[in-house]
Formats: sequence, C-alpha cells, structure tokens
Amino acid sequence: MEDITLQVSGICRKDGKKFAYVTFKGTIDKRAVYAEGIIPDCKITKHIGFEADELTQLEIYLKMNVDELKIQAAKISPIKAIMDN
Repeated sequence: MEDITLQVSGICRKDGKKFAYVTFKGTIDKRAVYAEGIIPDCKITKHIGFEADELTQLEIYLKMNVDELKIQAAKISPIKAIMDN
C-alpha cells in the first residue's frame, strides 16, 4: 500500500465487550481510500475506495498486529482526546 495512515481509538465498551476502532485512510494509485476496522475481531466494518484484495490485506494486518494495537488503544485517554479537540 502506498500513502496510508493508521489511527487507533481508545478502548470502547458495549454490552460488556471491550473493543477499539482502527482507521486507515490515504491514497493508493491516486484513489482516495478509507477503511474502519474493529479489534479484537480484526474485521473491516466500513470502507470506501479499497479493492477486495486490499481489504483482505488490512484484515491480515489487524490480525498480525492486534496485540500492539490493543496496547496503543489502552494508552489513549478519552479525557485528553476531548480536551485536545
């Protein structure tokens, strides 16, 4: 993939389950792309502009890096995020 940035949300909770969102956005061959995934499920839940094989690569990336992404999500303070905006 070319010029793709990744962002991880803080930990969210719903129905007693913990999860975090991971977003990918940028350009590939001048195509604007965006995808949102969820961990620990490691599934892409929304996407624009990505091709099927690229979405598969993103899900593989999530699976291979889920432990590190969880650590990043745990470090994010919701209070600090609100204050920074």
